[in-house]
Amino acid sequence: MSRTNFDQLLQAGCHFGHLKRKWNPAMAPYIFMERNGIHIIDLNKTVAKIDEAAEALKQIAKSGKKILFVATKKQAKEVVAEKAAAVNMPYVIERWPGGMLTNFTTIRKAVKKMANIDKLTADGTFSNLSKREILQISRQRAKMEKNLGSIADLTRLPSALFVVDVYKENIAVHEANRLGIPVFGIVDTNSDPRNIDFVIPANDDATKSIEVILDACCAAIAEGLEERKVEKADAEAAEAQQEAEASEEDKPRRRRAARARIEKPEATVAEASAAEPAEDKAE
Repeated sequence: MSRTNFDQLLQAGCHFGHLKRKWNPAMAPYIFMERNGIHIIDLNKTVAKIDEAAEALKQIAKSGKKILFVATKKQAKEVVAEKAAAVNMPYVIERWPGGMLTNFTTIRKAVKKMANIDKLTADGTFSNLSKREILQISRQRAKMEKNLGSIADLTRLPSALFVVDVYKENIAVHEANRLGIPVFGIVDTNSDPRNIDFVIPANDDATKSIEVILDACCAAIAEGLEERKVEKADAEAAEAQQEAEASEEDKPRRRRAARARIEKPEATVAEASAAEPAEDKAE
């Protein structure tokens, strides 16, 4: 069953591309026609590509891995933050920090520094500092929160990148390509789809267009997370059942062992009595 339909995408304006003179020839397979100097995207292909991407995202989420959402353009910021947070995935909606992926250890250090500031605030260490120092550290903390707060839980490199406007976020795409991290991207007619593993040809400038695509993809991620939870619960139940069965099978042996422990003291006394005469003889 398709996660989106043609009419949904049409109503959201997903079919509107850029001006013909701004197009990237590599997008030719996804362009349906030209109207009034604007390229129109083939929504039948968009539907198929959304389903393909959604299935792949579902499997990544099901395996317990993280998907990093990237969208720093004004139209996409709030939508991406809302949808990504709903499925507990990290996201970047402010400036992309250069080396975010290729120099991940440095980014992690900045996140740890933010956590240390919080710790020092909580234990009252800052109360010994001057007002000026407290103000400087607070400003530094606010800046880090703005840029890195949404990736605080990202302890290792993400398993995939979901990018809105691959043309604008070309640095993020380049870093992911360099590290072999698969890229899912909403690709407009002015962008190059060749570096994107899962291309979703659509209008990346309209908030509604971005939202309808994210709805489908995040619903798939939520399904994957739910299936993972169910499988984990089933595995735990099966393990408990096996332990219970093993315990049941083990009952007769434990009974025999308990009986032997009860009878053993008497046997020991009998053995001691039998041994006494031998000791006397030895004397």
